[in-house]
Amino acid sequence: MQFPTTRLTRRALCAATLALALPAAMAWTDKPVKMVVPAPPGGTMDVVARIVAEQLSADIGQPVIVDNKPGAGGAIGIQAMNAAPADGNTIMMTASNVLAEIPHVMKTGFDPLKDVKPVTAIARSYLVLIAAPAVPAKDTKALVSWVKANPGKVSFASYSAGTVSHYAGMILNQKSGLDMQHVPFAGSPPALQQVMGGQIPVMFDGMATTKPLAAGGRVQVLGIASKTRSPQMPQVPTMAEQGYPEMDYSNWVGVIVSAGVPAETMEKINAAVVKASGAAKVRDRLVAAGFDMEPLTPPAQLAASVKAEFDRNAAIVKQFNITLQ
Repeated sequence: MQFPTTRLTRRALCAATLALALPAAMAWTDKPVKMVVPAPPGGTMDVVARIVAEQLSADIGQPVIVDNKPGAGGAIGIQAMNAAPADGNTIMMTASNVLAEIPHVMKTGFDPLKDVKPVTAIARSYLVLIAAPAVPAKDTKALVSWVKANPGKVSFASYSAGTVSHYAGMILNQKSGLDMQHVPFAGSPPALQQVMGGQIPVMFDGMATTKPLAAGGRVQVLGIASKTRSPQMPQVPTMAEQGYPEMDYSNWVGVIVSAGVPAETMEKINAAVVKASGAAKVRDRLVAAGFDMEPLTPPAQLAASVKAEFDRNAAIVKQFNITLQ
């Protein structure tokens, strides 16, 4: 797949520079690194974590151990990271929704704007509307008609309460006058199993986890929650094209650390992760997995973007009265 060359070139050039400036001896630690993932194996965050951890380990000369800690909308993982010493030896690969969406509807036990620091965004995953293979609908309009013809019988899955997967389903319900019941799961993989099996017919999920299933005919993709069509699935219309302009959702996936990690250590982690994620084989694997590469963004600017997204979601939750129920 071809993506805008400016994004890839900028990251590649920076990675090439860092390759010269960051030998293993300059790594931020001489100990194994734990990379916490607040989701189960096989999900969007986990895919990025395992691809990047392999290269990062080679670059810094230390094991980088992926540690999956799903549950509570990501709060369990963040609490585990923050409970560890703030020395940079415990970092997290997360999606931005854990910081900008979930805290609005769930008591997380952490302040996403104060207790963690974004280090760098690596990739972006877009939200897609999917249906079980047996659902007699090929687009959103047909899905809405089918749900209305089966009142009280249709539910939708999400990859956790309080996430955009939940938000989008509730917005579709309210904008279309539907009565689909929300069924949350602890991550994409268990939810997708139910959709593939037909137990739950509908879900909004990340493109990276959906793409291989759609290619194999195990789910149908009915729409992409973006303003423009995706080069990953150019044949699939956007939700905006189908009458839902509010459906413009994507999450960046990247590294965060505890707020207590010193600035100097955070800068070294940033340099190492940017170098690893900018490696050609890492970029190729991420794009093949269904991700867009993110442009390089300074940590302060990334933190500001989290705040902006946090505020946007606060308004959405209020407008559509989104709750855990």
